[in-house]
Amino acid sequence: MNNYTNKVVIITGAGSGMGRAMVGEFVSRGAYVAALDINLDRAIETVKKLEKPSMAVPLQVNVSDEKSVKNGIDAVIVRWGQIDLLCNNAGVLDGHAPAHEVSLEEWNRVMAVNLTGPFLMSRAVIPQMLKQGKGAIINTSSTSGFSAAGGGSAYTASKHGVIGLTRQMTFEYGALGIRINAICPGATATPMAMPEQTTAHSPDMDLAVSKVPARRWCKPEEIAKLAAFLGSDDADYVHGSAYVMDGGWLTAARDPF
Repeated sequence: MNNYTNKVVIITGAGSGMGRAMVGEFVSRGAYVAALDINLDRAIETVKKLEKPSMAVPLQVNVSDEKSVKNGIDAVIVRWGQIDLLCNNAGVLDGHAPAHEVSLEEWNRVMAVNLTGPFLMSRAVIPQMLKQGKGAIINTSSTSGFSAAGGGSAYTASKHGVIGLTRQMTFEYGALGIRINAICPGATATPMAMPEQTTAHSPDMDLAVSKVPARRWCKPEEIAKLAAFLGSDDADYVHGSAYVMDGGWLTAARDPF
């Protein structure tokens, strides 16, 4: 089991889904965790659910806002004096609408959270990691970082961009002690993927999941365990990878949609 005793981990989108699962996973492994979310009440709820709530602190941070990001990172450094791992997990879906129906406002909203967010957060923590001589960043992309149909134009483009950002930052910082990788989940049972988030353009996800080799939704806790591996010293030689955890979605012989 990867040990995170005395390590400091920052997780965005910590108020629900995979982010909430990551907070629980890293605290269970001994880490001090900064649980960041744009909704402070949800971040507080995440921390309250922990067996050891004193190991985590909830912080309200808008990952698409430069000042909010700086304030959040400064608060973490003041509190613990180090940053060992950043999990850029915050994300939003689009409405699956075809490109000619997507407003510029919707495009910018999705890009701001899904792509600009990881950039701003990474840019804010990298100086501290360089000072330490070591650190790790995990960006949450998606199977939509490799293929179409899992989202609309904005979502798919943003998740392709996350993989590109991961690879470029690996090129820039890998030799300086900072490992950067991406996780690419498939259909994961989080509030963001649930039926109430669907639109007239949304595909039938239950039908799609029934056709992938695993024949089930992924659990957020499974993604959290992968993050715990990628952020640990056991993954010291893993740089610039886009780890797919999709139950065989991308390797299925037929399009699940």
